[in-house]
Amino acid sequence: MDQHKNDNNSSKKPKFSLSWLYIIIFVVFGYLLLNGDRDSARMKHAGYTEFQSMVRKGYAENVVIFSNDNSLELYLNADSAYYVFGSKFSADQVPVIKVKVGSMESLQDFLDKAQQDGQFNGKIEYKEKEHMFGDLFWSTFPFLLIIVFWIFIMRRMGGGAGGNAGVFSVGKSKAKLFDKGQGEKISFKDVAGQAEAKAEVEEIVEFLKNPKKYTDLGGKIPKGALLVGPPGTGKTLLAKAVAGEANVPFFSMSGSDFVEMFVGVGASRVRDLFHQAKEKSPCIIFIDEIDAVGRARGKNPAMGGNDERENTLNQLLTEMDGFGTNSGVIILAATNRVDILDKALLRAGRFDRQIYLDLPDLNERKEVFGVHLRSLKTDSSLDIDFLARQTPGFSGADIANVCNEAALIAARHNKKAVGKEDFISAVDRIVGGLEKKTKVLTAKEKETIALHEAGHATISWFLEFANPLVKVTIVPRGRALGAAWYLPEERQITTKEQMLDEMCATLGGRAAEELFTGHISTGAMNDLERVTRQAYGMIAYAGMSDRLMNLSYYSSTDEYAFQKPYSDKTAELIDAEAKALIDEQYQRAKALLEEHKEGHHELANVLLEKEVIYAEDVERIFGKRPWASRSEELLS
Repeated sequence: MDQHKNDNNSSKKPKFSLSWLYIIIFVVFGYLLLNGDRDSARMKHAGYTEFQSMVRKGYAENVVIFSNDNSLELYLNADSAYYVFGSKFSADQVPVIKVKVGSMESLQDFLDKAQQDGQFNGKIEYKEKEHMFGDLFWSTFPFLLIIVFWIFIMRRMGGGAGGNAGVFSVGKSKAKLFDKGQGEKISFKDVAGQAEAKAEVEEIVEFLKNPKKYTDLGGKIPKGALLVGPPGTGKTLLAKAVAGEANVPFFSMSGSDFVEMFVGVGASRVRDLFHQAKEKSPCIIFIDEIDAVGRARGKNPAMGGNDERENTLNQLLTEMDGFGTNSGVIILAATNRVDILDKALLRAGRFDRQIYLDLPDLNERKEVFGVHLRSLKTDSSLDIDFLARQTPGFSGADIANVCNEAALIAARHNKKAVGKEDFISAVDRIVGGLEKKTKVLTAKEKETIALHEAGHATISWFLEFANPLVKVTIVPRGRALGAAWYLPEERQITTKEQMLDEMCATLGGRAAEELFTGHISTGAMNDLERVTRQAYGMIAYAGMSDRLMNLSYYSSTDEYAFQKPYSDKTAELIDAEAKALIDEQYQRAKALLEEHKEGHHELANVLLEKEVIYAEDVERIFGKRPWASRSEELLS
């Protein structure tokens, strides 16, 4: 306990820094500069009138005139010094009076007259006054300035990787060390969902806690695990939870921290990182966004190759191979672009496991909401199941953003707790953008937007595989003038029929404009972009065309292909098939709208009146949806 107190006291002691030495030098130098001519015991300043009086009294021994400074020094004789200073001086101490002169001509006239009258019989000397410390300062200051500037640049180039070592630490690792007992501890309970991924990494934690259990049986623990998944799914958080659960040192850095403008720095930092890790064993090295340094060699889009990046990757591969099998150092890395990583990096013996973190499903979103709602003051009637159903396709980071945005909205309205309406507004804000109440629309534009959005809602209601409707609005948000919100099915695979129904519902807005206004507008631009991309994907990638059945022209391995993997004739065929597919679904959408024209008009009128309608309003007009999906059963 006493040792711990001593350590704390020693850590609070001020640490010596070269900056203090620089400050002391400059203070001393400035003091000498400003006080180099300070009066001593045998020096005294006097006015010109006093000087004239002393000369007339015969006190002057010599006069030294400094023409470049308009000043003079009067050297007193030994007999008169006592009357001026009030003390006696030895023979080697000559008292001096310093005087500022207004006019050198009047001074010369005065001295000439004093000599003629016999009042002054000493020497008159003319000199140039020398400023010793000023000259020294201006002769050395430029060099001092260059040295200080050089030290500053070297420290900046060092990037803080090694404290005061400056340029000599540029090759040191920039990894941030989270040692045992330092900082906030993160455990698996802070990582909601991702049950399969957590099960995978629990074995790593078990090894770090009890390695003998595995080594006694001859087992070899994986050297590395690669966390793969879309952005925001919790890869970095899971890696920190592994370190928190295992209670071991945790080195964290980004892949871009290895690469610098200096040749050889990246490889040097890799060596230094692994050297530190071996000293702290057992420990974890976490490299975030490893694709910054682990991109496949020979696939540089700049057509020249980045030798420094490739040298860094080669050193990383070497260090990962150089470990002993049970050295106690485990490497975790995260990326959302595993397809561009070098194959040598992914082979067994380096990253033995790839742990995939997918977007959370319905139940996992409930868990994520449970974690982020701990710190919020929520209304007692808030339903977490409802929140999870309203956020399909959201990552963990998106859900955290929803919770924070809901709290801000509730605070903006001076509420005491965050309620359901705040979360709905937060989802709308994140998905659709900021509500633009100031955007002015004409009555004709508003009617066109209402018909457009009602077209989407009508067709999606009568298609079996279309996503269930949640609400429709004609309030402008972001760049959109209106929007329809759906609750998509969380499917693992998608059939051709499902894709065709979704395409038909997307074209419902343009079809409604043409049928009921007699003209088309740019409001369907986003819909057409999505439909076109989906049609080409179905034909060229998924092989869902009658004339190009079971053919896929997509390659996930050839990232930088410079030519199409099909002929010009095939390209024309793909274009024709995509157009035919879109035209077929467009005619289908128009037919459905003609069949349910009265209900569509009623829905558009309600939308014009209320601006926002929900699935209940559509059900009241059209009746219960013929096909109830799993999502709709959850909603009910």
